[in-house]
Amino acid sequence: MNKDVFGQALTDYHRGKTDASLLLHNSYGEAEDMPVDVFFRSPEEFTELEHIALALCDGRTLDLGAGVGSHALHLQAQGIDVTALEISPLACGIMRQRGVARVVQADAFTYAGERFDTILMLMNGIGLAGTLSGVETLLSQCAKLLNEGGQLLFDSSDISYLYQDGDMPEPQTYRGEIQFQYEYGREVGDPFSWVYVDQNTLIEIAQRLGWVVQILHEDEYDQYLARMERKTW
Repeated sequence: MNKDVFGQALTDYHRGKTDASLLLHNSYGEAEDMPVDVFFRSPEEFTELEHIALALCDGRTLDLGAGVGSHALHLQAQGIDVTALEISPLACGIMRQRGVARVVQADAFTYAGERFDTILMLMNGIGLAGTLSGVETLLSQCAKLLNEGGQLLFDSSDISYLYQDGDMPEPQTYRGEIQFQYEYGREVGDPFSWVYVDQNTLIEIAQRLGWVVQILHEDEYDQYLARMERKTW
């Protein structure tokens, strides 16, 4: 049975245990502390990239991988018809308690039944694809969920800098494919795959699958915001 270690850390923080320490093991180096409060940020604490993406949301919007609903709550306050989709049952419970009106607990890869004008995936939300082949699968799923003329908004980053100084061995697969594992308290979650996609690789995949890509914003940390829509032939 999968342990929702991440969801438990979020729940404890939401209940007032603000010193909760969530450890993130990775496949490229030493484990790192992940500050839980980053998932509970207010709009005043959002990055410029996030504000740009949120301002572009239009029509029926799906916040895919919504976490505890910080982005969904902001969109909701702006009058956007937003659905928050999240796989963690504990995170979904927190969203409902925080006032997100429409929460769906589901796997992003199998969710069906509704269509949207905008799909939003922030905090490297496309990373849930896990691998480059998973990116193709996720984009195909998004195409099924978008109305004609709909848009996909997400951020990712190029993490090749991790290997540039030669301290870490080159991975056997694409540089952006990472293995993570959460540890919280005495519980260790199941390992999971995550992917960071550099711009050139994203554009190559997108064009092959019939998407048009716009890079809307870049920062000094090689993080970028992309907007994608299906080609019209």
